Amino acid sequence: MSLSQQVDIAQVEGGDEIFNSDFLEYLIALNDRFTPMIHSLRLERNNVLKDCLDNQTLPLNNEISTVPDDWKVPSIPDDLNQPGIEITGPASITGMFINALNPGPGGIRAEGDLDDDEDAAGHRLLDTVTAAKNRLAAVKGTLEHYDKARDKEYKLAPGNIPFFMHRERGLHLDEPDVKINNHPVPACLLGAGLTMYYCGREQINQGSGLYFYLPKMESAKEAGFWKEFFDFSKNHLNNDDASTIRAIPLIESLPLAFQMDEVLYALGPYAVGLNAARWDFKASIFEFIMTNPNFVWPDRFGVDIKTTPFLANIFRRLVATCLNRGGIAIGGMATALPSKDTEVNAAAAASIQADKQWEAEQGFLRGWVAHIFHMKTAADPFKSLRSSGWKPSASMSNPDNYPISIEVPEGPITIGGTRRNVRMVIEYIEGWLRGRGAKGIDSLEGKPGIHGPLMEDLATGRMSVAQVAQRIIHSVKDSETGETHSAGLVRSIVQEELGDILKIRAEQFGPEYPREYYTKAAKITLQWIKSYTELDFRSLGSYSREDLETIANSPDAL
Repeated sequence: MSLSQQVDIAQVEGGDEIFNSDFLEYLIALNDRFTPMIHSLRLERNNVLKDCLDNQTLPLNNEISTVPDDWKVPSIPDDLNQPGIEITGPASITGMFINALNPGPGGIRAEGDLDDDEDAAGHRLLDTVTAAKNRLAAVKGTLEHYDKARDKEYKLAPGNIPFFMHRERGLHLDEPDVKINNHPVPACLLGAGLTMYYCGREQINQGSGLYFYLPKMESAKEAGFWKEFFDFSKNHLNNDDASTIRAIPLIESLPLAFQMDEVLYALGPYAVGLNAARWDFKASIFEFIMTNPNFVWPDRFGVDIKTTPFLANIFRRLVATCLNRGGIAIGGMATALPSKDTEVNAAAAASIQADKQWEAEQGFLRGWVAHIFHMKTAADPFKSLRSSGWKPSASMSNPDNYPISIEVPEGPITIGGTRRNVRMVIEYIEGWLRGRGAKGIDSLEGKPGIHGPLMEDLATGRMSVAQVAQRIIHSVKDSETGETHSAGLVRSIVQEELGDILKIRAEQFGPEYPREYYTKAAKITLQWIKSYTELDFRSLGSYSREDLETIANSPDAL
């Protein structure tokens, strides 16, 4: 059977150049080798979730560890061992990508760039193709962009660019616009395959490492999949040096928190450390406890890792696991964006500094930041502490000192918190419909007080939807007023927040401001919440563009 008969790819700009016959042969080989394994892993994780929901239990790891006591991760490349910060964002938005690779206001570059095809990308085939091309051009030093709307040119500044950490889509997603034998290709195979084939080979040819963040895993078995993927790919692409490929799993699912040792060991020669993915981790907790009325959380906006003992303990255990195994621990995201209001910027900087100081003192080597404006503020605590000669203590290297428990954080449950969740989701989906997987959103827009936009992404959208659904399922009452959450109440809130957003946008941009994306976003918000109330925790990325259009043109789901 010819390639054209086997592979069906939607037409997108740049696709003909990227999807050449040699790459398609590689993709077919990946699909034949790994798609059955991925489907099996999806079934296993669904079974674990169903068991927890049915029995109101936690996904504990009851198997006896087979990790040898003296096992260590392989020697860590020098560039990955630097303290500092990683700038995050999609490689598909070319101007944003170039800005991330260039020096920030302080004149310094980030140590690393998390070029994100997962939480911050739009999940369209066009985004995937553009990201692959942009990564390759960046490594070659040829990447540039002209923004016609802004009449602005973007070019790479002289000097070495940050190292790349490629974050592909998770195992749970398919790419509907790429089919092999009439079946969609798992999105992770397409994205990681493109990275390996194009940018990765160029990086290796230049003598640099090829580094990945591995998202959304829920078991050490899934890490084993990635080990086999890297083994297969390096052999297929004639790269015999496994040391050039390294990966950091994100601890962003509740099951994986109980398997941190095992997930590193399963990656074997590719392991380098772990990342504390705060937002998705909280969302995962919501999903696993969704049916338990005794685990209803307060407003998520007040639940801070630093001040919530059981969450802080989990991430201290992550650090201890890395230290014990000779790996590195990477912290969470500073999401604040620059504002025209200097008071807002000052408050954001103080919050970021405190957050990153805490992470540095727990033993994290680096953290993430959403915008170059705050890059130096976010990097300084890591650099200052490590340059002072400080080292983690022996007790910080013992995971047994940090047992895992899942508890209900302290804080109020309010209709106002639900309203902020709803507004954030509407705003986020509006950006999603325009091809953006990350968007600056002020969920308190128009309200008094010091607040500004935060970079919200698929993780925070997922968490917001989960919290609203939990409150509907358990008819949760407002801590102060006693008002009960219901589907009807949330439906009213969606309409009220939509109206307020449209009013503000009309005041900002005039009465002719296009309403279409926001009105569609409100419809999709209701469907996404409804799915969660039915214990169908579909990612927004699992809906095709056709699915979203159908939802947007249907009666309200909730």
